[in-house]
Parts: sequence; structure tokens; C-alpha cells
Amino acid sequence: MTKHGIKEKHLDANALKVIAELNANGFQAFLVGGCVRDALCGERPKDFDVATNAPLEKISKIFRRARIVGRRFPIVHVRYGRDLIEVSTFRQSMSDNVVHDQQGMILRDNAFGTLQEDAFRRDFSVNALYYDPNTNEIIDYVGGLKDIEEKRLRFIGETKVRLAEDPVRVLRALRFGEKLGFTVEKKILALVDDTAKRLDAVPPARLFDEFLKLFLNGYGEKIWRKMRDTKLAGALFPSCNPQSPLVLAAMRNTDERIKGGASITPGFLVAVLLWEDYCARKNEWQPGDEDAAFMTLKDQQSFVAVPRRFGSFAREVWMTQDRLINRSPKSIDRVSAHKRFRAGYDFLCLRAESEPELKECADWWTNYQTANPENKLEMIQTLPKDVKKKRRKKRTNKAKLPENSEQAI
Repeated sequence: MTKHGIKEKHLDANALKVIAELNANGFQAFLVGGCVRDALCGERPKDFDVATNAPLEKISKIFRRARIVGRRFPIVHVRYGRDLIEVSTFRQSMSDNVVHDQQGMILRDNAFGTLQEDAFRRDFSVNALYYDPNTNEIIDYVGGLKDIEEKRLRFIGETKVRLAEDPVRVLRALRFGEKLGFTVEKKILALVDDTAKRLDAVPPARLFDEFLKLFLNGYGEKIWRKMRDTKLAGALFPSCNPQSPLVLAAMRNTDERIKGGASITPGFLVAVLLWEDYCARKNEWQPGDEDAAFMTLKDQQSFVAVPRRFGSFAREVWMTQDRLINRSPKSIDRVSAHKRFRAGYDFLCLRAESEPELKECADWWTNYQTANPENKLEMIQTLPKDVKKKRRKKRTNKAKLPENSEQAI
């Protein structure tokens, strides 16, 4: 047990190696941010960040597998096998080298400073704690330790200014509040709707990363319940009905799967969030129109950019729905062997929770999957037979022959 309750098992060996190497080269270096916060809260941190007074170029030369990344906030990624340690140089917030837009959003930050200046330019007080592994001490300039003790989440400095600098911070506030069980300061909650309007200035690809952190970490339902009563839900997924029972059921289901150690994919939640929009486009589709699924996903890209592989997953889940509901006897085997059958089936079961007319179909597929071959055959045989489509007669240029002609068949 080290001071302040941080246990050695909570620390990453490779992050400590980075600090030791920087120290050996004459630089200060500390663990900082979420890894210190989570360790103090008794949780095993997932990511480890290091802050140092070493210049970025010097850091990249010290470590063999290191490279400078980022335009707005340049940092260094140091790799140890599969581990990625983010190393940043101390910065300051008050400088001509910090470029803002007209609304106060930071566009570029190349203003380097001291350890104390670095602490005051960070967002939340609980994220501005530094841990020195050499002395086992926590360095706290902003009252972060007291806020952790009181389970309170607040910004360093003026709330309105900090949200203007980076609107994504409002999403982080909701996420940290649920993750840590902290009370979010009322000043932050009062500015949620105003800040939601400014998320359109954030790159859609960055918002997808935030989407993953919000809803694929085991507390998505609680976050969605708070977001759906604000303008945040519409800012991220404008075509989604935030009050949809299907969305809430999917968030709950995802949380349960995470807690149970089951596999999850962002594509499933994307399919749920955009389902109503897809259905509306599909029902209004006219010959010559773009594919409904394609347009649904395309229009979403301006808000939260969904990577192609997850968009394709959502599209395939949508495509399975009619096949699962229709249950054509001739295609049961083919449908059940489809690579998205399980995801499509799970989607159907969630729909059945709020669409009673689908319950019989969902139950049928549930029983079919556990039935033996003989029972499966019997279940298929009891389904309504496929309606035979009448074949259209081929047109011919030959004149119609009279029935009593020798050539008539």
C-alpha cells in the first residue's frame, strides 16, 4: 500500500518504465489524469498517461518506439508491446500559443509551461492529480483529493469558459459522474443544452470515440436516461427518437452483456439508434431513390462518424429483420446460418419488448435454436407455406396459332 491509498497492483509497469527513463535523462515525470483518479477510487485504470517537462522532440528520441501525434494537442505515443503510454509535455493555458475560435474553443495548444501551470489548464479537478512513484506522493494544486473524498465533479476555473474551450467536456462530465458515482456540479448541468449546440464544431470522428466511452463501458443506460431529456441526444443522433423504448432496452442489454463478459459491438447500438430513421426512409422509398440504409448511415456521418465496418454491421442487422419475421420455410436454414443471425435475433427480441405483435415470432426463433433436428423440421412444417409466384409468360414475336393447328401444343 502506498500513500493516499494507491496500490501497486493498480499501476502499470510500462508506465513506470517511461517515468524511470525520463528521470534517468534528467527530466521530471509523473503519472497524471484518469489513471491517478481511478487508482485513488480503488479501480484498475485502463489507460496510463505521463506528464513531463521534457520537450516532445526529446521524448521521441529517448524511446525507440515513440512518435509525436496530434495537431490540436501534440503528445507522444510510447509503445511497449501492445501497451500504449501517452506522454505529454507540461502546458499552460494563458499564452499567445493557445489559439481559440470566436466562441472560445481551443483550436491549437502549443504553449508549454511548468507542472503547476499544467495542473490549472486541465479540465476537472479530479483529473489534475499527479503521482510521483519515486516518493509515493500525490501532487495536488487544485483540490482534487478533496473532491474525490466528497465525490464531487467540478471544473477548474470558470465552468462556462472550460466548456467553451472544449464542448466535449460536457459529455465527459456525464460519463465520469456515472462511472465514479460522483455528483456533477450544478453549474455544469445548467449549461448542458447550450453546450450541446456547440458539438457540431467537434470533428465527427472524435465524437465517435466519445460515443464508445459513453455507451460501451457498462453504464450506458444511466447516461442515456440523462441525455435523452437534454439536447445532447439530438446533437449526437438527430434522427433518433430519444424516448424510444428500444434504445433504452438496448442500452440496458449492452450493460448486462458487459457485466457478464459477453461480446459487444458498437454496430449493434448504431443499428438501434438509427432504426426508426431507416424504417421511415424504407417506407417512403421510391424507384430511383438511394438505398434507405445507405442514406441513413450517410446522413449520420455529419454528427457522429460511424466507421464503415460498424455501419455495415448495422445494415446487415436491419436486413435480417424482414427475413426473421417472414419465416419463409424454404429459407429458415439459410437465415439461421447467416453471419448476422444472432445479432438480428437479439435485435428482434429487443423490439418484441415494446412491440407485442413480434413476441410470437421472437419466441419461435428462441425455441428453434434449442430444438433437435426432428423438432426443427416439425416447426418449419407448421409454418404457412410460401406463396408461389406466378411466372410471367415469355413474349414471342410469333403469331398465335389456332388451337386446331397441327403445330399447336
